[in-house]
Amino acid sequence: MVWIFSSIPPAFAVRLKFIQSGNSPKDQVISLQGSQTQFPITQNVTVVEGSTANMTCRVDYNDNTSLQWSNPAQQTLFFGDKKALRDNRIELVRASWKELTISISDVTLSDEGQYTCSLFTMPVKTSKAFLTVLGVPAKPEITGLSRPALEGEDVTLTCTTSGSKPAADIRWFRNDKEVQGQKEVNATGRSFTVRSIIRLKVDRKDDGAAYTCMVEHIALGSMPYQVTEVLEVHYAPQVEIVHSVIVPQEGQYFKLECVYKGNPLPEPALWKKDGGELPDVERMIVEGRDLIITTLNKTDNGTYRCEASNHLGTSSDEFTLYVYDPNALTQHSPDHALIGGVVAVVVFITLCFIIVLGRYLARHKDITRERQEMWFISSRKTLALPIITL
Repeated sequence: MVWIFSSIPPAFAVRLKFIQSGNSPKDQVISLQGSQTQFPITQNVTVVEGSTANMTCRVDYNDNTSLQWSNPAQQTLFFGDKKALRDNRIELVRASWKELTISISDVTLSDEGQYTCSLFTMPVKTSKAFLTVLGVPAKPEITGLSRPALEGEDVTLTCTTSGSKPAADIRWFRNDKEVQGQKEVNATGRSFTVRSIIRLKVDRKDDGAAYTCMVEHIALGSMPYQVTEVLEVHYAPQVEIVHSVIVPQEGQYFKLECVYKGNPLPEPALWKKDGGELPDVERMIVEGRDLIITTLNKTDNGTYRCEASNHLGTSSDEFTLYVYDPNALTQHSPDHALIGGVVAVVVFITLCFIIVLGRYLARHKDITRERQEMWFISSRKTLALPIITL
C-alpha cells in the first residue's frame, strides 16, 4: 500500500512515500525534495537605548513552514503570528510564509544579544541576528570649582559622564584651544562611567578662562554634549599710573590715571602727595581712578602715589611731577645751528678715521708681500748651495 502526501507545487514540495511490505523499519523510505532551497535570512541590528528595534527574518522559498523568533535566552517571542512571550514591548509587525518581522520598543541594554530565527523544515534551519544596544551617555558634569581659586593654587577639574556603551570620549577646551586630560574608564554593569581630569596651577591670567568639557559618542552622532565652567581666580591688585602730558607746564590741565586690576575689585584708589594728603582739594580733584589738576603751578611739584587694595593685599605706583615754566622752555630751546655743526664735525672725524685706516691696511699689505718675496729668494739660494763631500 502506498500513501502520497503533497502540498504546494511539486517543484518545492516535500513528498513522503510510505511503502508497506512488512513490519520492518528498513522497508520505510523517506525522500526529501526542495528543502535545500529553504533557508532563513536575517541581519544584525544596532539601535540606541530607548528606541525601537525591528527584527526581520525572511525566506525566499517556503512550503508553508512556520517561522519563529527567539530571544538570547532562547525564549520564543513569536511563532508565526502567535505571540509566545508576555512582554508588552514586543509586537508583531508582519507575518507571512516568507517573512516574520517583530519590533521591540523602549529597548534597554539588557535586550542586547543574539536572536534566533528558526524555519521548521526537516531538519530545522536557523539564522542568527545580533542586536546591539548603544548606551547614551549622561550629560557631563564638571566638579572642582566650588569656590574661587587663589593665585598660585593647584586646581583639579573633573568631568564625568555615565551610562555610555561603548565608553564615551571626553575632550577638554580652554576657551577655544584644546587641552589634554587624563581619562579614566570604569564599567558599571552593562555601561561605562568615564572621567577626565585636568590639573592646573592658576594665576591671574586664568581669571575668566572658560573650561569646556565635550562628550562624544556614536549614539550622539554629530551633536556632542558639552558643559562649560568659567574659572574665577582671586589675586591682589596691580597698579600703574598713566599721565596725560609728557612735558607739564604751568597753567596747563593735567590728569593722572590710576590703572589697577584685581579680583575682588579693589576699593576706590587712594591718592597721596609726598606721603600725605592732597594739599589743594580745590584744584586737585579725584574722580574715580583719576587725579585731575585743573591748573598746574610750581607748587604742584612732588611725588604722587596711588594705592589700591583688596582683602588679598595692597599695591601702589608713584609718579614724580615737575612743572616747567613755558617761558624758560622757549628761551632754552635747542640751537639747531649748533646741533648741525656738531653733527658735521662728528661726520668729518669719522671719514678721516676711515681714510687713515684704509691707508694703514694697504701699507701693511705691501710690507707683507715684500717679506714673502725675500723669503722665497732666500729659499732658492739655500737650495742652490753645492754639497760638500768630506
